[in-house]
Amino acid sequence: MSTEITVRGSFSDFQPPERGTVHASISYQGAEKDRVYDQVARDLEVVKESIRRLEDGDNGAVTWWSAAQLRTWSHRPRNEDVGQLPPVHFASIGVEVKFRDFTALSQWVGEHLTETEGFELSYVEWALTTESRDELVTRVRTRAVQDAAARAQLYADALDLGTVRPVAIADAGMLGAQAQPLSGDGVGPLRAARASSGGSPDVQLVPEDITVSATIDARFVAAAAS
Repeated sequence: MSTEITVRGSFSDFQPPERGTVHASISYQGAEKDRVYDQVARDLEVVKESIRRLEDGDNGAVTWWSAAQLRTWSHRPRNEDVGQLPPVHFASIGVEVKFRDFTALSQWVGEHLTETEGFELSYVEWALTTESRDELVTRVRTRAVQDAAARAQLYADALDLGTVRPVAIADAGMLGAQAQPLSGDGVGPLRAARASSGGSPDVQLVPEDITVSATIDARFVAAAAS
């Protein structure tokens, strides 16, 4: 008679990020609509020129960048004493810049925080290249399966059941009839801290390692020697 053993295997691995994407904005507000728009457009040209200086094909500090469509809107505030006040006009544009050189990233952010009036850093998103991410995910999934096999064999050894044999492997939660999967592919999202300068012009952005986790369920059978 065989004995069924169901276990959950998991594994996490860490790797320093290889890319950092700056998420920033250029914004102004004021009483004159055209002036506010022109200020954003002026700063945007300064930022774009600084990005172009960092682009150099496969050797550049910047690998990719984009600027969103410039948005304008108005708001008419109210005052309890005088009622409706003149409108305040706003203009804003988002900028994303992906760096491979993190020293250049910190210098670029610090430069614009001190010299570009409308520039504001939102956060920096750290990531791996696609190739490195795929390699890390493969390694983590493999180790999660190995962890499940080792757990199952440990239980079998405790009962003198001999070598276990796998009969089913699935993403976490998929083997139970009523269970729900933890994630679509059995691999947790890449996680890394988002860095922010806190408004300080002296910026030193140091990323944390990227974390990838995988969890799988597996069913094994083993039979004691007769």
